Amino acid sequence: MKIYTKKGDKGNTSLLGGTRVPKSHLRIETYGTVDELNSHIGLIRDQQIDQIIVKVLIQIQNQLFTIGSHLASDPEKAKAKIPDLNEKEITLLENEMDQMHEVLPEMRSFVLPGGHRAVSHCHIARCVCRRAERRVIELSLQSPVDELIIQYLNRLSDYLFVLARKLSHDLGADEIPWQPNKK
Repeated sequence: MKIYTKKGDKGNTSLLGGTRVPKSHLRIETYGTVDELNSHIGLIRDQQIDQIIVKVLIQIQNQLFTIGSHLASDPEKAKAKIPDLNEKEITLLENEMDQMHEVLPEMRSFVLPGGHRAVSHCHIARCVCRRAERRVIELSLQSPVDELIIQYLNRLSDYLFVLARKLSHDLGADEIPWQPNKK
């Protein structure tokens, strides 16, 4: 099977279900941003981090593929066989955050992103996750979107923030507090 089909050479692509849309279509932007997020999660996974975290990140990447396939489906046409979305994936993120919070110092101010490459990758992924969430919300105003997608992306951005703090803690990186300008 060849990876190229030449069908998109004029700027259009197919949704699952066969509907052709411009590659600039909001639906394409949503699942493209989720795909970008998935790649950033892969960068986090490639760092020298705890293997338990790596296993969770692989689960997250699989869930992001499921979300992407839901977003790539034409809601007006019969859906192909796509894995179901379920609340247990959201619960997993919540449980993981709760466990990380047990060992983290209390947060007394906003922290500046950075301190270690792995931490920075978490913050970049968090920002891309928030953008994906905004795109999906915008799409939901025009077309049906499973609300679990929005909930999952919202919780995932929280998870990525807490993960950044946990990796700072584990790697001995400094968390630099935000110092607002004083008048």
